[in-house]
Amino acid sequence: MSNTLFRTKRVEQSILDTEEPEHALKKSLSALDLTVFGVGVIIGTGIFVLTGKVAKENAGPAVSLAFVAAGVACALAALCYAEFASTVPVAGSAYTFSYASLGELPAWIIGWDLVLEFALGTAVVAVGWSGYVRSLMDNAGWHMPESLSGREGATGFGFDILASALVLVLTAILVIGVKLSARITTLVVAIKVTVVLVVIIAGAFFIKGDNYKPFIPDAQAVEAGSGIKSPLIQLIFGWAPTNFGVMGIFTAASVVFFAFIGFDVVATAAEETKNPQRDMPRGILGSLIICTTLYVLVSIVVTGMQHYSELSIDAPLADAFKATGHPWYAGFISFGAAVGLTTVCMILLLGQTRVFFAMSRDGLLPRFFSRVHPKFRTPHRPTILLGVIIAILAGFTSLSELAELVNIGTLFAFIVVAVGVVVLRRTRPDLPRAFRTPWVPWVPILSVLATLWLMLNLPAETWLRFAIWMVVGVVVYFLYGRRHSLLERHPETGTDGTRTPPGGAAG
Repeated sequence: MSNTLFRTKRVEQSILDTEEPEHALKKSLSALDLTVFGVGVIIGTGIFVLTGKVAKENAGPAVSLAFVAAGVACALAALCYAEFASTVPVAGSAYTFSYASLGELPAWIIGWDLVLEFALGTAVVAVGWSGYVRSLMDNAGWHMPESLSGREGATGFGFDILASALVLVLTAILVIGVKLSARITTLVVAIKVTVVLVVIIAGAFFIKGDNYKPFIPDAQAVEAGSGIKSPLIQLIFGWAPTNFGVMGIFTAASVVFFAFIGFDVVATAAEETKNPQRDMPRGILGSLIICTTLYVLVSIVVTGMQHYSELSIDAPLADAFKATGHPWYAGFISFGAAVGLTTVCMILLLGQTRVFFAMSRDGLLPRFFSRVHPKFRTPHRPTILLGVIIAILAGFTSLSELAELVNIGTLFAFIVVAVGVVVLRRTRPDLPRAFRTPWVPWVPILSVLATLWLMLNLPAETWLRFAIWMVVGVVVYFLYGRRHSLLERHPETGTDGTRTPPGGAAG
């Protein structure tokens, strides 16, 4: 049985599958499109909210160093993603990479994980977007009925009509075509980045040097009963996190890391890229560099405008401008956050549908979902199905507790990809690699260690929920996926060989 559980799918066959007319996605994306996708999904609520919270509670003005540390951890993972995405330019991201290197069961597990990650991420972002829009409407004197503002704001029946509507509209856009999605994303990202640059440039004129003192506040133990959930590292090793000090910076890094979640979604669009060997590394690494730079600059500006101890947690950037006597910027920042979250939602939904599509094309999910639209060449069936489910989820469900599952799911994918790079280097050294992760195996090893550190800083409750979801996934695999896998019915497409394409050998 172990031979079938860890059977791998040859890279050549994965690429051949993308050429079947009924299952082929349209190639229309450039390096610029991919970079815009990356910036669009990374810059979300993190830059508008998380900066003040972490500065006030964990690192003080040194929050900028926390963003650097988190950015380095993400860069290690991004280097691994770049090699895989350029070597195996197939939809599915970490799922497809795992199938080529680690085997079918690990691939199923990571695919199952990504489906949950992107679904919850899309719903959470849609609910956040709804909150910003309702705030702007309230400022304009337009008030929505309580029953249509979500469960947390309603005393009885509650349905977040705005969050649900956003998901349905974005679903329709994704069905029509990924190039249309890229054009809309480019416009929205331009607005969002403009807002961020205005914050940085305007805020720089209100910086006071005294607000940076002390740059690294003295360490403080986390008080018992502070409401902070115990991270797994505390339960295992007895190590308790600290606020401020040098260790406070690393504690903060494990928190602000979640503002970077999303660059891995770029890899799910590899199959729809015109020149993935060249453009995937540029899109992944380029978007990460741009966003890290913006995060660091925003954190420097906001802690210079207002002393970290006085920053608000809910709206630090807006309130910092209010404190300097410029309340007009508060509405401007809220507008930028609301506009920006639309792209985050769209690209997360795009990533989920591509993973679902790839699993269906391999037979691990019903093949019905792997047929593309005859006109738009998009995976319309899984897009519509998942869009409707997430719209209902965003409308009815309070997701504050489940949101952390998005984080652990992403980190788990990082580890799988890093390990997969090392394994595929050993098992298939003959594969042409347009981009090669430098200093293998040391960079992947550092990526795994950095990711594990961040995972251990997550609450134990999150680990428990994640484990339950994984157990459910394994059960589904043995009941359906394993028996319907194309490698089960056509083992010649796996490790032992590959089908011969028309007109020549399969490499």
